[in-house]
Amino acid sequence: MNHVPYTIFKTRVRNDAIKGDNPFEWKDVNSFELFKDKRVVLFSLPGAFTPTCSTSHLPRYEELYSQFQDQGIDAVICLSVNDAFVMYQWGLSQNAKNVFLLSDGNADFTRKMGMLVEKSNLGFGMRSWRYSMLVDDGLITKQFVENGFEDNCPTDPFDVSDADTMLGYLKSQAVTKAA
Repeated sequence: MNHVPYTIFKTRVRNDAIKGDNPFEWKDVNSFELFKDKRVVLFSLPGAFTPTCSTSHLPRYEELYSQFQDQGIDAVICLSVNDAFVMYQWGLSQNAKNVFLLSDGNADFTRKMGMLVEKSNLGFGMRSWRYSMLVDDGLITKQFVENGFEDNCPTDPFDVSDADTMLGYLKSQAVTKAA
């Protein structure tokens, strides 16, 4: 088991004191703060507004959010190598109310996790490989990494980083602890 890597994320937070169409200000949040004293499910995907990410990956985590809470999860985080502006607009378009959309715009966290891949074959540049993980107080206790990890992968594997796999794992752990 490893700890999440230390990274500073550039996030945007709403500030109602700011007038106009862009009532946001920048706030730095580091990865240790995000995971400290919390049980978090993080899933990472190649990009906002992309087909599988928009039709399946994010929507299913959003749909099952209350069931994750029932399993003692404090937060569900969706991470992508997109800027904060894109992640915000994607969240609006997806009507995401519960899953926290986290921008890894510089791919620092993704690189330190060893999940950075080239996707120039799709015109994406450097992006995250698809994976999910359970983090307890900063410690990675379980990871589901899609098979086929490689630069310019000709397919988009989506078999184990999905919400149902993670939820199934959490439920199986609860049964094991109860026995």
